[in-house]
Amino acid sequence: MTGKLIGIAKVAELRAPLQKMESSNITVEAGIDGDARGRKLNRQVTVLFRESWEDACRELDVELPWTTRRANLLVAGVDAPQSVGGKIRIGDVTLEIMQETEPCMLMEQAHTGLKAALTPKWRGGVCCKVLSGGRIAVGDAVSIG
Repeated sequence: MTGKLIGIAKVAELRAPLQKMESSNITVEAGIDGDARGRKLNRQVTVLFRESWEDACRELDVELPWTTRRANLLVAGVDAPQSVGGKIRIGDVTLEIMQETEPCMLMEQAHTGLKAALTPKWRGGVCCKVLSGGRIAVGDAVSIG
């Protein structure tokens, strides 16, 4: 199944607002270019799946921008993985899924009930390490395997 990259964001400093981008470089050493979290081993890039995000918002009967989740990438059209070890490919970039992105208290601060709504079925997305870097852009094809 092939999906599509529909959003890219980074955070220059921890807890700062996310900055949306149309394209970015991703490296093995630093994750998304300029992202404060990119050097964290096993959590260089976070990926959110649009359908999971929409399920959580629908459960709360609210529309929130995907950046509320504070993820780096938003992907549409593929099933959200619910196990570690899988690979996400976006162009030349390969990410390895290392863990679920567990919802934290920042989600509850953003909207009451959001933390709980993101908890089932890995709705909060996945944390990845970069296996191979490259340039990505909104609109790129995404595959999971």
